[in-house]
Amino acid sequence: MNSRPERTIVLRPDAATPGTREVAVEAPVAIEVDGIGYAVMMMTPAELERFALGFMLTERLADRAADVIDIDAFAAPAGWIVRVALAERCRHRIHDRIRHRTSDTGCGLCGIASLEQLQRPVATLPRRPAVPAEALFAALGRLRERQTLNRLTGAVHAAAACAADGAIGTVCEDVGRHNALDKLVGAIAADGGAAPACILVTSRISFEMVDKALVAGTPLLMGVSAPTSMAIDHARAHGLTLVALARADAMLVLNDPWDAFGSGALVAEEGLEPPTPGL
Repeated sequence: MNSRPERTIVLRPDAATPGTREVAVEAPVAIEVDGIGYAVMMMTPAELERFALGFMLTERLADRAADVIDIDAFAAPAGWIVRVALAERCRHRIHDRIRHRTSDTGCGLCGIASLEQLQRPVATLPRRPAVPAEALFAALGRLRERQTLNRLTGAVHAAAACAADGAIGTVCEDVGRHNALDKLVGAIAADGGAAPACILVTSRISFEMVDKALVAGTPLLMGVSAPTSMAIDHARAHGLTLVALARADAMLVLNDPWDAFGSGALVAEEGLEPPTPGL
């Protein structure tokens, strides 16, 4: 199953109504090469054998299909595991690669090589968001003028700190959506002030983006594209209000544990209770 249905709130400047939407399934897939944990990729858990072969080639761990002599993909309690066996002529590469590897630009989790390392603690749970619907629309409308590098190049993502009235504070840009949000988290930490009322990102919302928002301490994460299943699950587990597919006329609320937008749909129907707020 590559998608699943989710209840939503369709948020407009003057109304909030219940709805449903299919969301893409995201799952952690641990790649083991000749018995060594190599990476955990956050991905659609389909065609894993094809992925493993392509990944071995693009990582330069193999030169041709024949160098990959076996691929075994199976479900595990925390996600999926793909075990790859390389031909003898290539086996030294995994040791060399791990020794020199520092980071990746793909949708993996840097520094994590097994599913057991995936659950990282969150220091504090988010507070109830204090951003009314009109402020979310206002922030969205103001962001474009603050995207100076994207206006010049048309090729970068942004992550913005937003105030409760929709004012845009710090904006960080990068060719990578994860990098833009990491820059913003760093800026917030360096300033030493309070966490922003909302973080707005110009990208889809994946597990990592939710995790980074939780580290930043914001109570609400909003993105212009859709969320993944694992992003929604992570937001629910930690009480982060999640808004996606943000457009000038409407946006979707995927997690609203505090009933911040007054519809009651995502609290009453799911039987959820708000989490204990962060200190």
